[in-house]
Order: sequence, then C-alpha cells, then structure tokens
Amino acid sequence: METNDITGTIVDAAMKVHTTLGPGLLESAYEACLTYELRDRGLNVQSQVGLPVVYGEIHIDVGYRVDLLVEKSVIVELKAVTALLAIHEAQLLSYLRLSGCHVGLLLNFHVPRLKDGIKRIINGHGILPSPRGRS
Repeated sequence: METNDITGTIVDAAMKVHTTLGPGLLESAYEACLTYELRDRGLNVQSQVGLPVVYGEIHIDVGYRVDLLVEKSVIVELKAVTALLAIHEAQLLSYLRLSGCHVGLLLNFHVPRLKDGIKRIINGHGILPSPRGRS
C-alpha cells in the first residue's frame, strides 16, 4: 500500500470516529476507536509504541511514545485540545526524525469539523496539506 493510500485511509477512519463520537472526549477514547477502525480496514496498527532517543552510539529510553504507528511507516499523533500549537507539530516532526519514518499525521479531535484539525507532516520537508485537500 502506498503512503498516500495509507494516510487517506487513516483520515477517512478518523472522520468516521469523529462523526460518531464528536468532539470533547479524552484522547484515549479516540485512540482506541481509531485503532479499531484502522484494523477493521486491514491495516497493521501499533499503539503507544516506545521511541528511544538515539544520541551518538547510545539509545536513551526517556519514555517517548508514538500514539499510533500504521503499517510501520506512518506516525499518527492524536490530540484533543482547543487548538493545535507549533509545539505539537514540532513534537511529531521530532518523532519522525527519531523513528526514521517519513510521514506523520497530527489529528486534533477537539474541533467541530475534523478536517480543521488535520495536519500532515513530512520528515525533512515541513508541513504539507493533508491528503484529498484537507488541511
């Protein structure tokens, strides 16, 4: 499956979760439901994946966790906040660099319309519009 197909499937599944649950719940509820939706669509999904910091020749386990790792190639960070901040985008970009993954999605479920809470981030290329013209 191509990366754009994976991210498109993730966005579609997230839209379904958001339409069903609405805004205002805890991040953990959205994570569990999105994990279910993605697995139901045949994707390999790991949740709360440990991510060590590699500095020189040492690996430092400092407790960083990726919310979802989809098909071992796309990192999904979930938020349930009033507004996405630059620090949220920087966090995902750092996770992409540390993991070696190329693409990440930042999904904020605490918005009236989920399409307003989606950011697609590319490792080494900054922030790009999400798939299908959604940003």
